[in-house]
Amino acid sequence: MGLYKKLAADLEEVDVIIAGGGTAGCIIAGRLAEADPELSILVVEGGPDNYNNPMITTPGFYYSHLQPNSDNTIFYKAAKSKYTGNAERIVPQGGTLGGGSSINFMMYTRAQRDDYDSWKTPGWSADELWPYLKKFENYHGPGDPEHHGFDGPIQVSAGPFRSKRVEDEWLRAAEKFGYPEITDLQNLDTNNGFQRWLRYMSPEGKRSDTAHAYIHPKLRDGKHPNLHVLVESKVVRVLFDEDKRACGVEFTPNPKFQVQMSFATPHPKQTVRARKLVVVSCGACGTPSVLQRSGVGPKDVLDRAGVPIVEELPGVGNNYQDHNLIAYLYESSLDPIETADAIISGRLSYEDAVAQNHPHLRWNFIDLSSKLRPTEAEVAAMGPEFQAMWEKDFKDHPNRPLMLMVVSAGILGDTSGVDPGQYISLAPYTAYPFSRGHLHITGPDIEDPLDFDLGFFGDANDIDLKKQVWAYKKGREILRRTGIYRGEVPGRHPRFPEGSKAGVLREWSAPVEGCEMQDLEYSAEDDAAIEQYLRENIQTTWHSLGTAKMAPREEMGVVDKDLNVYGVRGLKVADLSIPPENVAANPNNTALMIGEKAADIIARELGLVIG
Repeated sequence: MGLYKKLAADLEEVDVIIAGGGTAGCIIAGRLAEADPELSILVVEGGPDNYNNPMITTPGFYYSHLQPNSDNTIFYKAAKSKYTGNAERIVPQGGTLGGGSSINFMMYTRAQRDDYDSWKTPGWSADELWPYLKKFENYHGPGDPEHHGFDGPIQVSAGPFRSKRVEDEWLRAAEKFGYPEITDLQNLDTNNGFQRWLRYMSPEGKRSDTAHAYIHPKLRDGKHPNLHVLVESKVVRVLFDEDKRACGVEFTPNPKFQVQMSFATPHPKQTVRARKLVVVSCGACGTPSVLQRSGVGPKDVLDRAGVPIVEELPGVGNNYQDHNLIAYLYESSLDPIETADAIISGRLSYEDAVAQNHPHLRWNFIDLSSKLRPTEAEVAAMGPEFQAMWEKDFKDHPNRPLMLMVVSAGILGDTSGVDPGQYISLAPYTAYPFSRGHLHITGPDIEDPLDFDLGFFGDANDIDLKKQVWAYKKGREILRRTGIYRGEVPGRHPRFPEGSKAGVLREWSAPVEGCEMQDLEYSAEDDAAIEQYLRENIQTTWHSLGTAKMAPREEMGVVDKDLNVYGVRGLKVADLSIPPENVAANPNNTALMIGEKAADIIARELGLVIG
């Protein structure tokens, strides 16, 4: 089997090196191997092997990857910001074979047609990407069959367990606000409603990640002896020859997994050479660091870090984007089997859940989500700057949602300080954040700290903040009109001023029969309280992208339409760092598409044909 924790002594050179075994990297390696088993391929992954790891394959255990001691997650620490309460934010990213597809929330969410068209890149329009979006799918959901794929390696299904009462109650209430149930929100064109969400999960309830789908079968079938995967080793940099052609990579054992003897050299470095191509696929947080340590990036950054310049590319590490998210917690009348609070809180241990073959093991706790737009009246109420933004970017683009909103049957986030019970979490997140951040190295070595600015709420006129204020109010009104609502959890909502008509509704009483519930009234002081709460508590959605964008070089682009890094040869980037503009979706679907598209581009250049 070609999977190693230490590189085989005779493996000094291969045809293609893929730096990073995440969502896209595994697809590229698997597709190239099946196109030509004689092509020698090496994947270098910093995290551990994920093969049949129950913490990964069991959907109900995904919360474990948010814990600080997770072996499968990389935690990037962002700098404090005056825009977000001067608190450090932690951004988790995939740190195991399969990357984000191995640890994420498994929410099957496609982008919108306008999203891909906005990239304005030949070969990457929505119509041109349809074949790749369908290619990886083994779809078991509703909708028009022409919009989906049915023989791909990635399973998409509802899974075996759903909290039906949450779905039915929410959808009934949302309909009153003009948000219908939409059978298939993932056909690139439907918008402005809720869907009973599907998952990257088999119908039997097993996570479907790219390592198990594309890599592991080939490592074990005896037909692909030239496919090699090195885990627990971190790529330091790409190596270039005198003609600025990528000719290999430098890597080092990951000290988190490979203990070094006291007499050994700290962070020993090894090299492996590439005859044909190097592909960097370390994710939106990892790729810019690898490029910059390789001498490809902004001159000022490289000069400060003491890295010799190979090619000055100002765009590397800039344009950082993430859908900013916050979860609000509500009490409910649901039964224990209808929420995941027992397993999330630890009242039901993982061991006991396995012993009981508990149905929540095959559930991701998220049965509903949405793509939402405000009414024209609501837009006008948010002020002239917001109105101008809306008319420019949204009014004539009905394909574009303003926000997405998750309805979770259980506590989404920190469980500390919350009494045992059955909860519902509402988590709105921004479809197209206006804020931008950056991620840059400060030195030449992997252990040097990063200069990481999330950029949250740093946009002009507080547009991103106003989007969140609108979403909080809207979600609150919908949930109040369900039959399962039983109040709000103090501390997980804004601190409204004394006497506010919109204060936290701790004491719940059933609505009077025949009387229509009235919307809450918010004063300017109430809005200020919501804004303060947002600044203090806004979080990442793990949706980092854009840090090595595909765009013209003069527009801060890093790669061209064929994913070639400008100014050098034999080097491509293929992961979520390449999208130049955001997508109104959980971006794992876009990462899967990028993997398939990149594999096709590379195969064509190598004279291969992928089936």
